[in-house]
Amino acid sequence: MDGRRPDWWLDELAYAGPEHLDPTYVDGYDRKAGHDPGSDLEILRRHGLHGDATLVDLGAGTGRLTLAAAPLCRRVVAVDVSAAMLARLRADAARAGLANVEVVRAGFLGYHHQGPPADLVYSRHALHQLPDFWKAVALTQVADLLRPGGVLLLRDLVYTFEPGQVAQQFETWLAGAAGSSADGWTRAELATHIRTEYSTFNWLLEPMLERAGFRIVEATPSRDPATYAGYVCVRD
Repeated sequence: MDGRRPDWWLDELAYAGPEHLDPTYVDGYDRKAGHDPGSDLEILRRHGLHGDATLVDLGAGTGRLTLAAAPLCRRVVAVDVSAAMLARLRADAARAGLANVEVVRAGFLGYHHQGPPADLVYSRHALHQLPDFWKAVALTQVADLLRPGGVLLLRDLVYTFEPGQVAQQFETWLAGAAGSSADGWTRAELATHIRTEYSTFNWLLEPMLERAGFRIVEATPSRDPATYAGYVCVRD
């Protein structure tokens, strides 16, 4: 093959959500998201993030985890489809003097890992942009870029309830939405996510992880609302 994708391959940029590509939106993204990477960083350290490790941050966004992890390891590759997000990440890495951060514009399906296999992969709230068929393909590719025994820390919007509980769980979730889009995700934004994005049930996602070659060693679903989950997975 000449390196080009076939005509049936998914265009991840078309599924990224237009707001993530907007520089004005990106300027306020970190405040809106309110993400402190500290707890995830501790999980990664517990599972092999050290001075000689290579970490790939898939769907890195503005790079909060990338920037926090870089001083602790040999190499971090930050991957995202959004040029606006990556411009912010590059600028912040340069200001911090982080010479071991590599920035790659790509998605789960389009990223081609260079060099020795990664020790760890991190992804937070990005995989849900892909329909389930493509999630399964993407997770297989993630497994392929990790060394045997390598670790995936996956966090996402995952529905850990039964289909008959949809109305109850979603209304609980939406009731806790932010009042202003500057302060977090509003009811309208969360409702748009439900209608147009591809968050899936845990009983669909977990078999995808296992079929891709991962062993789930930690699972941390949220409760009331049961709309988030985290997974620590080891590549067999």
